[in-house]
Amino acid sequence: MLDRAGEYYRAQAGSFLRNVAEEAAMLLTGWIPGGTGMAVRAIVWRAMVRGDGAFAADTGVIIKHTSTMEIGNGVFLDRRVYLHGGLKMLRIGDGTRIMHGAQINVYNYRGLDDAFVDIGSSCVIGPGCVVTGQGGATIGDEVIIGPRALILPVDHIYESDDIPIKEQGLKTLPVKIENNVWIGGGAVVLGGVTVGAGSVVGAGSVVTENVPARSVVAGNPAKVVKRIGVEKS
Repeated sequence: MLDRAGEYYRAQAGSFLRNVAEEAAMLLTGWIPGGTGMAVRAIVWRAMVRGDGAFAADTGVIIKHTSTMEIGNGVFLDRRVYLHGGLKMLRIGDGTRIMHGAQINVYNYRGLDDAFVDIGSSCVIGPGCVVTGQGGATIGDEVIIGPRALILPVDHIYESDDIPIKEQGLKTLPVKIENNVWIGGGAVVLGGVTVGAGSVVGAGSVVTENVPARSVVAGNPAKVVKRIGVEKS
């Protein structure tokens, strides 16, 4: 029983004491409204999360595994944002905004070596987005991700008929989104994909293949429908 408890706390926060500190921070300061709450949380969370300058967390924000987290200056975490670090880094660059109810999650109880999320500067992660890091997710600078988009750098293995899929393990497939990309609301970017710089992914699209730089893709599966900055002949 104690071994299982230890595994739980290591996965959740890195250690029992770190878990207590994080839960106390959320319980004691997470409800305080307005500018007062922002100021208090800025002090409390910066004491646990590495990075320079100040960042703002609105009410109801959940932050776990802070020992593997780096949050830059001027970052804004809207209400009910959920951040969960893991064995490797969860990094959010300067000036990035994570909007209401978005989830950035490196946590993995399987102990995957490739798990991380690296988000660049001046990005906007829209309301309800989910970015998982089990296979590694890299997001460049000036990226916009629309509401409820999904970034999923991992796939379940399902080769056996005799073993439940959830017990067959995972295949890690990194996702890279380069600078100045707009991913429309409800789009899904699957593992193994690179979205080239300056590209647009149409709302509701499912991206299964690499997107060339300065392209517009749409559909399921997403295909190139336009090249940006390329004149028609």
